[in-house]
Amino acid sequence: MTNLMQKFENAQIEKLTSKKRIPAFRPGDTVKVTLKIVEGERSRFQIYEGICIARKNNSVNSKFTVRKISHGEGVERVFPLFSPNIDKIEVVRKGDVRRAKLYYLRDRTGKRARIADSGRRDEVDQYSLSEAAEEENNISLEPKAKNEQSTSEEVLSETNQKEVAEEEPSVEEKSESTASEAENTEDETKS
Repeated sequence: MTNLMQKFENAQIEKLTSKKRIPAFRPGDTVKVTLKIVEGERSRFQIYEGICIARKNNSVNSKFTVRKISHGEGVERVFPLFSPNIDKIEVVRKGDVRRAKLYYLRDRTGKRARIADSGRRDEVDQYSLSEAAEEENNISLEPKAKNEQSTSEEVLSETNQKEVAEEEPSVEEKSESTASEAENTEDETKS
């Protein structure tokens, strides 16, 4: 029964992440979440930027909590990771923390609430766009094919140059052969 549920949840995750990428981020990172807000018939995008203080990985029900300071008050918001209302998630800064839940930041203000920068390098996205979504987003695969053709043409031209070099003697071999021919002609004239 659990395998069936896992297969279903994995299929749902693939379906939800097919049109967007979700970067790898951890608690302590400053993230910028772009939300789609629907007001009546209109819809708009709103950016919510703050520090990720908690993350819960629970398959389709995964969530993350973002905390920001707005007009001197701390505001926290819990976002479902696979929500269709989330347009995109960007990692602005990577923080260096030793805990999984940063609830202690609730009691701190000002400089005490700062988190040091991490030396982490770029990480692979947790969920990246699928190939079908790339084609839908007009990301053409033609330049890659052209690059592959040009590299194959370069390889062919290099092998042709090597074959020609093997057939024709090098400049040094030519000069040695002409010198030996000149010595032979001198020997013939003397005798």
